[in-house]
Amino acid sequence: MSDAPTAVPPRPAAAEPVRPEIVRQTGQAHGAPVVEKPLSAFERLYNQAWLRKILILVLLAGIWEAYGRYLDNDLLFPTFSATMEAFFRAVADGTLPARAWSSLKVLLMGYAAGIVLATLLTGVAIASRIGTDFLETLTSMFNPLPAIALLPLALIWFGLGNGSLIFVLVHSVTWAIALNTHSGFLSVSRTLRMVGRNYGLSGPRLIGKILIPAAFPSILTGLKVGWAFAWRTLIAAELVFGVSSGAGGLGWFIFENKNMLDIPNVFAGLLTVILIGLVVENLIFQTIERRTIQRWGMQA
Repeated sequence: MSDAPTAVPPRPAAAEPVRPEIVRQTGQAHGAPVVEKPLSAFERLYNQAWLRKILILVLLAGIWEAYGRYLDNDLLFPTFSATMEAFFRAVADGTLPARAWSSLKVLLMGYAAGIVLATLLTGVAIASRIGTDFLETLTSMFNPLPAIALLPLALIWFGLGNGSLIFVLVHSVTWAIALNTHSGFLSVSRTLRMVGRNYGLSGPRLIGKILIPAAFPSILTGLKVGWAFAWRTLIAAELVFGVSSGAGGLGWFIFENKNMLDIPNVFAGLLTVILIGLVVENLIFQTIERRTIQRWGMQA
């Protein structure tokens, strides 16, 4: 046997990549700086949401005016200009602001009471399984029941006054808010719950610091739906039994003018309801949404 060392064959050289990696600096293309194209004046204006909404309102007002002039019958469908004339006349003599404030006071009391009751029911549902079953059962029973259907009972129990209105308002608000809030809590991922528990959070602190922020989109949706339901219920209730505690609201204002065949004033009352809804949606709810959901990156 020979003790001569065995020659090791050389390792083949690594094949060069077919497509070599090319890395360019950000902001440069082929050695030239990237020039950003400035937005035109039309594009800058179009990006403003408030301006787009105003244009939509102007378009709707134009269609309203054109259709009213086409019918040429104020008893059937007054024009937008006739409605605005009646609106400013009712605002100037103080009738419309007084009626609107009368409705808003009752609405805010019923809305606040509904939020408190929905919060209590949702807290009980989150705390235990029997609480969840309790809330789901009540929601299945009472959520499909129209609030206006309880009006005869409300009149018997609370009489002709604000108590009857607040009772039906609480019914219309509670279930929408409770259902959306509970659904939002159930949609919170287990990971977030475990993170909260790892930080030592439990009970009210876990709800306040983890569950409420994570479920806030659903909670805000419930508040919006509850507000809309409350407005519908209030106007319908005022149309049915009118004056509450000696002062009529917007619903009674509409009903009175319908009986007097003053249709422009009827439309002025309806327009007031619409304007209040626009203000609440765009100034209150949109502000809350911008400072919470959008700021937290939960909405595009």
